[in-house]
Amino acid sequence: MTSTSVFSALAPYGWDSAWADAFTPYDAEGLLPGRVLRVDRGQCDVVTADGVVRADTAFVTPHDPMRVVCTGDWVAVEPAGTPRYVRTYLPRRTAFVRSTSSKRSEGQILAANVDHAIVAVSLAVELDLGRIERFLALAWESGAQPVVVLTKADLVPDAVTLSHLVQDVEKTAPGVPVLPVSAVDGDGLEVLVAVASGGTSVLLGQSGAGKSTLANALLGEDVLEVQAARDVDGKGRHTTTTRNLLALPGGGVLIDTPGLRGVGLWDAEAGVGQVFSEIEELAGQCRFQDCAHESEPGCAVRSAVEAGELPVRRLESYRKLMRENQWIVAKTDARLRAEIKKDWKRKGAEGRAAMEAKRGGRWR
Repeated sequence: MTSTSVFSALAPYGWDSAWADAFTPYDAEGLLPGRVLRVDRGQCDVVTADGVVRADTAFVTPHDPMRVVCTGDWVAVEPAGTPRYVRTYLPRRTAFVRSTSSKRSEGQILAANVDHAIVAVSLAVELDLGRIERFLALAWESGAQPVVVLTKADLVPDAVTLSHLVQDVEKTAPGVPVLPVSAVDGDGLEVLVAVASGGTSVLLGQSGAGKSTLANALLGEDVLEVQAARDVDGKGRHTTTTRNLLALPGGGVLIDTPGLRGVGLWDAEAGVGQVFSEIEELAGQCRFQDCAHESEPGCAVRSAVEAGELPVRRLESYRKLMRENQWIVAKTDARLRAEIKKDWKRKGAEGRAAMEAKRGGRWR
């Protein structure tokens, strides 16, 4: 098969000249380029110029969760064989990673080579701004451009109320487009289709957020099964059980994911900083470079809180995510772990000294 026919066959899935250049060494070995559509128990479906093939992933470091074949990867697959094997994957442009529940503190790749991270948030329940911030931190850290989609907008018929909800999320997501969308009425879908047509998008959110309904709307047909969310809390069962890559009829590629109950950070300090960019900017104005924004004099962050310019909730959420991320990193870095413990002891001693001074030294 000629390179031109390979290009035309794989272009709908995101193949471009840069990927073709990266594949050159494997082309010389007679391997086929393809993109992973889904991964299931050590095997994967790969779309190639010859069609979709089933391949085994055993050759690609199966014991390292950060290096296993993932949905969205571009891979070099054997042209024939029983079983047929994936030999390697091309260097990833972006990778959406979260921490696992493992005590070994491992990262888990949810999707690779993503341009847009679509965070689906249901308007059928009360907004959880902290969870939105968490999703956005991982999205920014991945290298993708996040987009927040407020699903089930038809359940908020009052335009003023809907506008206020959008504004609340916009304040939580600086620099991120926030789109109210109704898959039932089609409102807002045109904008989302335009976004999704510009590359590869991964669809993220909790169970019950309406991801499968939204995916079907983008696909123009009922490809994915949809289940109703519980009326009590708006949560649903995992309609999607694997991560699936689908070509959109209007251009672009969509990766649908199962509902994520746990969204642990994984070495996402830059992502957290991007989500809380206003706090990071204020921190640059603090008197001390290592200001913790707690009791230090000349703290621009606390001054903004006291002046009502920065919500207390935002600062508390920022601290929480920074602490969590620092702890995850420290689990795999003994030196950093020791520094954190030393810092905690220092702050504890300073806190006790301040309390004694405040009480006039009565408690000794």
